[in-house]
This record gives sequence, C-alpha cells and structure tokens, in this order.
Amino acid sequence: GKTSLAHQFVEGTFVECYEPTVESTYNKMVVVGKDEFQLQLVDTAGQDEYTILPHSFVIGIHGYVLVYSVTSLRSFQVVKTLHNKLYESRGKTRMPVVLVGNKADLSLQSREVRTDEGKRLAESWGAIFLESSAKESQMTQGIFTKIIEEIDRLDNSYGRSTGCGLM
Repeated sequence: GKTSLAHQFVEGTFVECYEPTVESTYNKMVVVGKDEFQLQLVDTAGQDEYTILPHSFVIGIHGYVLVYSVTSLRSFQVVKTLHNKLYESRGKTRMPVVLVGNKADLSLQSREVRTDEGKRLAESWGAIFLESSAKESQMTQGIFTKIIEEIDRLDNSYGRSTGCGLM
C-alpha cells in the first residue's frame, strides 16, 4: 500500500504488483499555495512492532505519512507501534504526521478498520487523518499537501526552506 501510494503520487500510475520494498526514495516538486517544495519521499519496508528504528527514520525527516490498510487490523496495530517508537526516538517533540487508511476503495465487507477508528487514533496523536485509494488515485496528492501544511503548522519553517524530507 505505501509503495502504491508513493508511485501513484510521483508517477501518476497504479502498479498492480511489484517486489516488496526494502527502501526506495522518490523526489518530486510540489506547489502548495505560492510556494514550491522539493519533496524527498522515503518509502520504507513494512515495519513490524519488533523492528528497531534506524536513526535515518528520525534525523533530517520533517514529517511522516503513516499508512495502514483498512483491510488489515494488523497493519493498524503496527502503525500505532511505529508512531510510538518515532515519538520516543524524537524525544517526544511535536511531530508532523498524516495517518492514512489506504485501500478505501475496497468493499465494506473486506474492512477490518472502521473510518472512525482511524479518526480517533489520529486525533489522539494530534495528527491529520485521511482515507485513500492508490488504485483509484483518491487523495494521493492531498496526502502530501496535508503533510506539508502540517510541517508548516508545527514547525512554521517551510517559508525558510523549500526542501522537505518525508517518511
């Protein structure tokens, strides 16, 4: 799901199948308002709750887009653990986050995580919540616009620097 969202955002196409991601980096120029940003998007491998986070997940990263599948309660649990680890690693400082429930195009019968559960979790973090579909290109641009706005809201820094590191 994360790779599909990243690919849809950068390339504008949906890739049906691909090799599992170890770590990929994408670059894209994005305009928000009158400002241009050179985004560097780091697409990481799916993490589990036992993973030790490398410093590269914290140092030089301006914001986080945390993605789970609405069809997987397990991925929702892992995203909670990942957020807690990031928060601890950053020294419990404010952290620009957009929580994304992906695969929102799939049927209600296949859903394991309700929309209100995602909203509640994001609210508890002080984060933005969105549901998306990489396959149908729902909200893929909006996700990255929202994280830039969150970075600016929390850091009030994007007017000084036009580069953003996202994970």
